Amino acid sequence: MTTIRLNAAEEAFVEQQIKAGYYDNADDVVQAGLELLRERETKIAKLRALIKEGQDDIDMGRVVSFDSAEELTAFILREAAETDN
Repeated sequence: MTTIRLNAAEEAFVEQQIKAGYYDNADDVVQAGLELLRERETKIAKLRALIKEGQDDIDMGRVVSFDSAEELTAFILREAAETDN
């Protein structure tokens, strides 16, 4: 079994979560925290992939230019409508 050291504030937070009935024990609190970290890392990885995709599009010249905010808005609305269909 792994031992985790917490400072006083962290320990108080864990105890508060248990007393509030959110978790049965400290292990459950730690597991919930680790799950949140996993979810966060997954989201960050997806965002990085999307950023790379966008940068690759820019590098390849796959861009659309707009002369006004209205043109951009119309484009976004058309794209959204096509995606919904």
